[in-house]
Amino acid sequence: MYGICLRFAGETVEAQDLLQEGFIKTFQKLRSYRSEGSFEGWIRRIFINTAINVKRREMKFNVNKDIDQDHHPEDAEADALSRLSQQELLDMIHQLPLGYRTVFNLYVIEGYKHREIGKMLKISENTSKSQLSGARKSLRMLLNKQGYDHGRDR
Repeated sequence: MYGICLRFAGETVEAQDLLQEGFIKTFQKLRSYRSEGSFEGWIRRIFINTAINVKRREMKFNVNKDIDQDHHPEDAEADALSRLSQQELLDMIHQLPLGYRTVFNLYVIEGYKHREIGKMLKISENTSKSQLSGARKSLRMLLNKQGYDHGRDR
């Protein structure tokens, strides 16, 4: 669960606060668990919702009307990402603006669909797509800046 919190938080202390708040909410809602799915999935959902609610208070999205319909990174980008350490990737993700980072985490890492993200964050599906496009563009620029462009190592 700490991994979820760390992906949403900007720093370790904030991740620890999210972790604590997530566990508090989990214990408060424990009686509502109905054994219909996995217990881990149920807890995961609580932690993600907790992180989203905390971030929603801080978040103001820049709505970009230009939406990139390309949802698949190029092979060179995927290759560059595979060579990054987990910490390097986390550091890059943390450099993203809050809206980009939140949508990127939910879509790419947690596997949610744009429709689900829109409902969770109370934004349109197109805004979710736009935020993801912006996140990918920003990550490409960071990769290029650090020498991971075109399949080359630094």
